Amino acid sequence: MQRINKNVVLGLLTLTSSVFLLFQLYYYKYYLSPKNGAVLPKIKGSKAGQDSRPGHVVRKFLGLMSSHNIPVYLIDPLLLGLINIDLEQLRTSPDGHHSECKYFCAPRDFTTFALLDKTWKLEVGLLRAAEKVGFHWLKIQNKDPRLEGMEDLSGTEIPLHYIFRLATHAIHLVVFYERSGNYLWHGPLRLKRHVDRKFVPFRKLQFGRYPGAYDKLELLSVSIDGLIVQIPKEISHFLEERSHSRFIECRFREARSFFQYPDDASLEAVEFRKKAKSLLHLAAQTLGGLGVKFWLSSGTCLGWYRQCNIISYSKDVDLGIFIQDYKPDIIPAFQMAGLPLKHKFGKVEDSLELSFQGEDDVKLDIFFFYEEDDHMWNGGTQAKSGKKFKYRFSKFTLCWTEFVELKVRVPCETLHYIEANYGKDWKIPVTTWDWKTSPPNVQSNGIWPIDEWEEVIQLY
Repeated sequence: MQRINKNVVLGLLTLTSSVFLLFQLYYYKYYLSPKNGAVLPKIKGSKAGQDSRPGHVVRKFLGLMSSHNIPVYLIDPLLLGLINIDLEQLRTSPDGHHSECKYFCAPRDFTTFALLDKTWKLEVGLLRAAEKVGFHWLKIQNKDPRLEGMEDLSGTEIPLHYIFRLATHAIHLVVFYERSGNYLWHGPLRLKRHVDRKFVPFRKLQFGRYPGAYDKLELLSVSIDGLIVQIPKEISHFLEERSHSRFIECRFREARSFFQYPDDASLEAVEFRKKAKSLLHLAAQTLGGLGVKFWLSSGTCLGWYRQCNIISYSKDVDLGIFIQDYKPDIIPAFQMAGLPLKHKFGKVEDSLELSFQGEDDVKLDIFFFYEEDDHMWNGGTQAKSGKKFKYRFSKFTLCWTEFVELKVRVPCETLHYIEANYGKDWKIPVTTWDWKTSPPNVQSNGIWPIDEWEEVIQLY
C-alpha cells in the first residue's frame, strides 16, 4: 500500500474548508438575508481612513441619488428645526453659500431622508453603485399592509427602510407609500433574526419605532451648505405631524375570523354603509376645515376594530372630540355642509353632545370628552326626564388609522376603549342596545335642574 502524502491531505482539507466557507457566505447573502428583511453587502475596506464627517457623507449620498435620478427629500427633525429658523434667508439667498458647513456638519449619528416608493424602481443598480463609492447598506422590508385584506396577496413584502453607512455616519432613508386615504405612510423598522444589531445604533433613529401617517407633502428646493436639497415647504407643520404620526392598522386577519357570523349583505345594509361612509367623509372634511381633532368612537370605533367596516345595524356615525377642542363654529359649519342640527344636549362645561341629521335616517353623533385626574368621560342626557349619564374611560391617546378610505384617528389603546364601552364580549354582535343601561361603563350622573332644560335639552 502506498503511503499517503500528508501535504496532499492537508491541501485537500484546506481546499474543502475554503469552498464550504464560500458557500456559507454565498448562501447567507442571496438566500437567508433577503428572507429576513435585510440585505448586507460584502464588507469592502474598513472604517479607518474614510471621511466620516456628516457633511461629507451627506454630499456623497446626495451625489449618488442625483446620478440615479432618485428624488429624495430631507426629513431629519434636528436639521429641519435648524433650517426652519433661517428659512427665509435660505429661500432668498442666491446659492445658500456659507463660509462654513452650518447645517449638515452638525454633530449627529444619522441624517434622515425620505423618498416616495413610486419615484424609483432600479434598486439593484443603486445599491451596487453605493458599494462602489464606499457605502455599506442595509435594507429593511416587511409585509405590505395594503394587501393584508386580500388573502391571496397577504404576506407580500415591500422595502420600508434603507440605511447607508459610511465610516461612522449613516443615512437613514425612509420609504413613504401613498395609501388609498390620500395620505403618506411609512412602516416600522423591525429587525429580523439575522440582521446585525451593531450595524448602526438603531435606537437613535428618529423614524421607524412605529408606523407613521402624514399629509401629502409640498416640497421646496433650497440651497443648504452649497447643496440643492428638497425639504417640506411647511416645516413646522411636518414637525408637528411627526410628533403625532403613530399609525395602527385595521386588524384584517381578525376581521376575517369575525365573519363566522354571517355579514348582512342586504340592499338596506349596503345602502346604509354607503351613506355612513359618505357622512364620515363629510364630517372629516368639515372638522378638518375647522382644525378640530376628532376620532372614531362608540359603534363606529367597534366596527373598525372588530370587522374593518361599518356595522350595518348601527344606524349612525359616532365621533369623539376633546372638550378643549370644541369651537362654536362647529354647529354652523355642519349646517353649511347640509347637516342640520338634530339635538344639542348639555353645555360646554358639562356633558356636551351634538347630533346632526344626515341623509335619510343616518345621523352623526359627536360626543365631547372631559378629562379628570385618573380617567376621561363623556356624558349623555335623557330628553324626557333630564337625567344625566356618564361614560367612564381609562385615559387614552390618539393614533391614525385608515377606515373606509379615510385617514382618521382612533384611540391607540383601542382594546381598553372598546371593552369600556362594550365589555369583554365585544366580539359578539348585539343588535339590541340601550345606551342608558347596556354599556358597562355607564353610571348615573344626577339630573339637570328644570330651569336649565331650555339650554341643555334642545331638540330640532
